[in-house]
Amino acid sequence: MTHQPTRTEPDASRRERRIRAAIWALLAAIVAVGIVWFIVASSGNEPESAPTTAPINAQLVRDNSHRVTAPAEEKAQLVEFLDFECESCLAAVPLLEELKAEYGDRVTFVHRYFPLPGHRNSGTSAVAVEAAAQQGKYEEMADRMFATQQEWGEGGESKAPLFRTYAEDLGLDMAAYDRAVVSESTRDRVREDVADGTALGVSGTPTFFLNGKMLVLDSEEQFRQLLADAVR
Repeated sequence: MTHQPTRTEPDASRRERRIRAAIWALLAAIVAVGIVWFIVASSGNEPESAPTTAPINAQLVRDNSHRVTAPAEEKAQLVEFLDFECESCLAAVPLLEELKAEYGDRVTFVHRYFPLPGHRNSGTSAVAVEAAAQQGKYEEMADRMFATQQEWGEGGESKAPLFRTYAEDLGLDMAAYDRAVVSESTRDRVREDVADGTALGVSGTPTFFLNGKMLVLDSEEQFRQLLADAVR
């Protein structure tokens, strides 16, 4: 049954429901069209050109990809291309946490960066998360980005200073963190994910691949069923 918000329902509740519904509309509309530019910036620089030619050796999962579950016996692999400033990615988090709890002992869940050019701080947040990942704190920093997205998302200025406070809260070596966020190798790590995603037909977020096949989703029930079928 479709939920009809009442006049007394809080605005935040209505917004949460709209965002949750929007994810499925977005996923159903995803088509295999590559983006033509991308920038990873950590200090408010203007966008630069990204590779317009997909790498010949594009891969869905690489050795350095962030695996957030590690089943003793993998029966399936679910890869998500995500953007920390994407509202639909945020809306998907509760469901994905449920799926990890249910299938994490059989399914390897993999995260890959895919900052979208329309989001001012998507690249900045990806770089910050990757800098934290270099100190073993990928999941903690990624979780913090989504937990605070409504505070910093859609902003017009760089949120790099704010993201630095998140790193401090996690107890990171801040000298190492500062070096990482300005390192070209950190940016290249994120660009590699974007290049692979573009070559594989990713054009929006979140985009999921189950056992190498891009999913076109229209409901949570369908998503759950696909995972259930994959681990049989």
